[in-house]
Amino acid sequence: MIQQPARRPIRSVAVIGGGAAGWMCAAAISKSFGRDVQVQLVESEEIGIVGVGEATVPHISVFNRLLGIDEAEFVRQTQGTFKLGIQFNDWGKLGDSYIHGFGTIGRDLGLMPFHQYWLKARAAGRAGDISRYSLNTVAAPLGKFMVPPSDAPPHSPLAEIAYAYHFDATLYARFLRRHAEKQGVKRTEGKVVAVQQNPDTGFIESVRLESGAEIAAELFIDCTGFRALLIEDTLRAGFEDWTHWLPCDRAVAAPSQNVGPPTPYTRSTARAAGWQWRIPLQHRTGNGYVYSSQAISDNEAQASLLKHLDGPALADPRLIRFTTGVRRKLWDKNVIALGLAGGFIEPLESTALFLIQSGISHLMSLFPTLDFEPAVRDKYNAQMQFEYERIRDFIILHYHATSRDDSDFWNHVRTMEVPASLKANMEVFAANGQFFREGAELFGLTSWVQVMLGQGILPRNYHPAVDWVKEEDAFALVDHVENVVAANVGLMPRHEDFIARHCAAAPAYAPV
Repeated sequence: MIQQPARRPIRSVAVIGGGAAGWMCAAAISKSFGRDVQVQLVESEEIGIVGVGEATVPHISVFNRLLGIDEAEFVRQTQGTFKLGIQFNDWGKLGDSYIHGFGTIGRDLGLMPFHQYWLKARAAGRAGDISRYSLNTVAAPLGKFMVPPSDAPPHSPLAEIAYAYHFDATLYARFLRRHAEKQGVKRTEGKVVAVQQNPDTGFIESVRLESGAEIAAELFIDCTGFRALLIEDTLRAGFEDWTHWLPCDRAVAAPSQNVGPPTPYTRSTARAAGWQWRIPLQHRTGNGYVYSSQAISDNEAQASLLKHLDGPALADPRLIRFTTGVRRKLWDKNVIALGLAGGFIEPLESTALFLIQSGISHLMSLFPTLDFEPAVRDKYNAQMQFEYERIRDFIILHYHATSRDDSDFWNHVRTMEVPASLKANMEVFAANGQFFREGAELFGLTSWVQVMLGQGILPRNYHPAVDWVKEEDAFALVDHVENVVAANVGLMPRHEDFIARHCAAAPAYAPV
């Protein structure tokens, strides 16, 4: 009989830093391992978090369900609203507007996705804008929203509504804290002033707080934001800088008063030196201008943001400096970096919380033992590097596929060299409208098709297999999808009515 080596499970995890990253991780580990793993989180009330309002992608609902979180309660407690997609204004050229919606476009037929039949119909003058064939992109500008009803017929667009959320990131962290502490997570207030490493292995053994307290653990999660206290300051994991592709390196953010019902979509408006976000919440609207400091001064960016707010500002703009890129090792020794400590990709497609969630998911599937096998660590790093790089390419696409030439900033991003992987995707799509998803990358066919078309990349032809379907059948499919989508959107309530009926926050609560 083969003698199996003794198992050496990890029994203690220390999450250093709070915010959404810290509390998401603490809640997930405690939910997954229960009392078998002691989870403690260290954070300081004196250290602010980069919580300026958050837009998400649909994956966040999966994470919340795994934690056993009630959706309506979560939306109420975070002043949340719902999100069907992102509206992009002035990106392809000044005056342009399109929506990158979640969900699907039309109905596939045979081997070909719907947009291939749409390309043929459009060439024949038999189809409108691609946005008319997706429930999300029709419903969003009309202010319509609902979750999929339990009695929706199979294959009805209403049965397949894909959505995400807008919410106050600070409130989300507090919500998760309450949830995690009920599961046994221990929180310690304090600032880390020293890190103790094993002199032989370099592994972190404990951190010392300003109070003198020592927090020891076997596995450390670095959620210390841009400071990257453990992964970089201590372990020197290294950083891969992507500023040459994504030159925006600053943001100014300010909340404003609501001036109308919250829209069920995020709005991104391209500006001369970057872009401005608008995230509607129940109690206020989140706004920010992401820009390149080489193209505009901080004062000019602040003035531009305030000028373009929909309603009066509720606070002075806050400056955030960042460098786009990723750690060369997100897992080094016994430290895993999540959130801003691991890397940063500007929030153009609302991927920040997804990358945290992805890191947690990979950690759960590759959770180490005290042996910290290098193969397990390397697999984690490879998977996360893939996630970051594919999202990076998708973000670069928005900048590079443009005809704007009205500023030095847009001239630069339009003409710059881009990663070979992105260039190949653009060239294949431009040829005959194809896109090939790589592995389990976040953004799939629907996303790439909508953004490439929205940014002005119109394929020269459609796939030849489309001609295997009778022309009248192909055109009938396109017409049928448009009619079905319009009819189903007509059945949806208004976004604000849905919130009022199911998940309105207490009216007395109105923090800035």
